[in-house]
Amino acid sequence: MILGRQIQAWVARDPGRFQRLNADLVSARAGVTVERYLATAILASIAVALVFLVVGFIVTGIVIAFTEAQGTSFTNPTGLHLPYAVGPVPMSLILQVVGALIGGLLAASITYMVALQWPSITKGTRASKINMTLHNAVAYMFAMRKGGAELLTIFRSISENANIYGEVALEFRQVVRDADFFGLDVVSAIRQLHITTPSNKLKDFLQDLLSVIESGGDMTHFLDGRVHLFQEEARYEQKNFLSFLALVAESYVTLFVAGPLFLIIIMVVMGMMGGSAVIQLAAVVYLMLPVGTSIFMVMIDLVSIKSEVVRRTGTKESGPPEFSDVTVVPVGGEEALFARLAKYDQSAGFRNFLRDPLRAFTSRPIRVLFLTLPVGLGYIFFMVSRIEWIGNLEAYVGAIDDHIVIGLLIILLPFSIFFEVWHRRLSGIESAIPEFLDRMAGINQVGLTVAQAISIMMSANLGVLSHEIRRINRDMDWGANFSEALGRFEERVTTPIIARMVTLITKATEMSSQINEVLNIAASDARMSDVLKRERLAEMFIYVAIVYLSFFVFIFVIAILNNQFLVQLSKMDTSGLAQGGQAFSGLGSIPLGLLQVLLYHACLFQGFFSGLIAGQMGESSVLSGIKHACIMLLIALVAFNTVASPPV
Repeated sequence: MILGRQIQAWVARDPGRFQRLNADLVSARAGVTVERYLATAILASIAVALVFLVVGFIVTGIVIAFTEAQGTSFTNPTGLHLPYAVGPVPMSLILQVVGALIGGLLAASITYMVALQWPSITKGTRASKINMTLHNAVAYMFAMRKGGAELLTIFRSISENANIYGEVALEFRQVVRDADFFGLDVVSAIRQLHITTPSNKLKDFLQDLLSVIESGGDMTHFLDGRVHLFQEEARYEQKNFLSFLALVAESYVTLFVAGPLFLIIIMVVMGMMGGSAVIQLAAVVYLMLPVGTSIFMVMIDLVSIKSEVVRRTGTKESGPPEFSDVTVVPVGGEEALFARLAKYDQSAGFRNFLRDPLRAFTSRPIRVLFLTLPVGLGYIFFMVSRIEWIGNLEAYVGAIDDHIVIGLLIILLPFSIFFEVWHRRLSGIESAIPEFLDRMAGINQVGLTVAQAISIMMSANLGVLSHEIRRINRDMDWGANFSEALGRFEERVTTPIIARMVTLITKATEMSSQINEVLNIAASDARMSDVLKRERLAEMFIYVAIVYLSFFVFIFVIAILNNQFLVQLSKMDTSGLAQGGQAFSGLGSIPLGLLQVLLYHACLFQGFFSGLIAGQMGESSVLSGIKHACIMLLIALVAFNTVASPPV
């Protein structure tokens, strides 16, 4: 309470100092005032400072103890003493206190600065997410406006579909809130959103929309033009992103393929000359490769053009609103039948699994991990338990690492296969969506309804989508209306493209029976998404191939170094080399077996992380890179167990 009043007085003395922070909090939709946010930031800084005071005191004490164990002692140059009843202050205690204070102050300062910048970071993230789905939201606005819906009704409908349109729906929810709870008209509410939204792209759209409203222009024509404009902008943004991604790919090959290979060769030579290069080589293998590659993956993920994640909100059964005052009288006597039906539904999933086990895995690949994870871990534990410790670290590690790799392949390889099958099926459905919508638009244009169009298109050859069309038609034959059948299709195939298409068509059919123009817009939107995906695959294929070629060069050089250079060194008589000079004085003491194990592990780490990078660059998914990682791990495993010599 006291802290809150002090912060309020602090902000009141200089409001302009926190004006930017206030704007960032509003744009980030944080839902807190500047005073409360500052209080939270200060309390968090104090908590972090207390933690680092303890950590700094302990770490400084460990460093002092280690230094004194090396024969170095500290003196007290300050002449500071405690009261004579206690005695002089030890220099080690002074250093521990100073180290703890420095650590606490640095941690508190960093925490407070990060807290002040966090709303700005969140604001930028929200702006990117808004830009991703703005053209889809505008297409939805056009569909509803084409059916004659008012502007506030359009904003309300989009805000209710936040699981489909993401941050754009949350922004439009501000318009609905201002109109419903604060008494603003729709123009004033849009103008208020124009001030607070973090997206410049949405700002420009709202400014143009306000101009059309105030001038009495044709809003339908305006929305139609903006849909096509945003689609062209999305293509331009994709080209810029691919250019940046190409730079990232070349940087990765240089820094984390050629760079580690160069360092490994230098460190092996340093070890031959007597240097202690094993620790440095271990740092390259176990720290530089995984940590550096992880940083690259995070960076690619941050700059990637991604679709909003579709979150299922579930359906709520409710009666029609016009009969809300009718009392529902439950009818008894059928409880046993409903109990039998519930029992049947509970066992239906298990029966379907027994009828077609592969379909359960191809529809949700994560399920296969419930089988492969215990098998892979069991294999690793069983094989490792059979290997006895013989007092030699490199021999023990060299004996168990192959089994660890095999266990990892047992876990990941089936998952990658089922994931690829699932991914190809979804890609096939999404690729057929534009043609499906174009045909529906043509049939609807001649006067038939969309439900009749589905019946006509049952015989169309649309690849994987043809099976789903037949299921939609079957649902309608069994009594479901067109919107319900499409909703079940969306539940079976939950992707952003399908979710937006279903929502758009469902809302358009509620507004009008003639929706051929809306279907054309939806087809254009789906075709643009498919074209962008294909362009990315085509552009990034060359860099995926470069990653593979770089890995082959890496493993070839390491295999030659391991099979020729180190093996020949192990056969040399080094007893007389030390007398001839210092250059090769440490040759006889090189742990050649440990070096070979480190080189093998370098290939394994390089293959695994290079595969993940290849999938993320080529298909915008780390999960798609698991298949590349498994292939490279298998290549390294076979190469070092058939071509390379065993550890010496």
